[in-house]
Amino acid sequence: MSGNNNQYDPTTMFQDWIQKSGNAQAEFMKGFGSLIAANQPAGSFNPLATLQKVSEAAQSTQAAIMENVSTMQSKGMDAMLGMGQMLPAFTSWGAYKTTVSSNGRISIPEAERSALGIEAGDLVQVIILPIPKRTKGGEK
Repeated sequence: MSGNNNQYDPTTMFQDWIQKSGNAQAEFMKGFGSLIAANQPAGSFNPLATLQKVSEAAQSTQAAIMENVSTMQSKGMDAMLGMGQMLPAFTSWGAYKTTVSSNGRISIPEAERSALGIEAGDLVQVIILPIPKRTKGGEK
């Protein structure tokens, strides 16, 4: 056996590919140019200027997106820092479960009153979160 019997010549195939891609680019530019030129005064279409305008518009859009992301991150940090400033107030909060009596009263257990420094006549704020009753089978 001698030589390569490949029926395809890589050099010819490469030359064909270059020619076809060049033709495709030329056809694209004709189509692109006629599309853009339809909205331009006669003879004033400049593909490079149009490409530059499109690039500038894309750049300003990206800058606006980045500004919005930055603003959202800043607001998120502000909210988180606000929560951090509230944390010391948690030492004066209490959470416990109690039962409502038949006349609608609730009581604060002595240990919680002592821990929070609550005395008779003090004004407190109550936030009600009803807890669903569970049956003996564990269902609500």
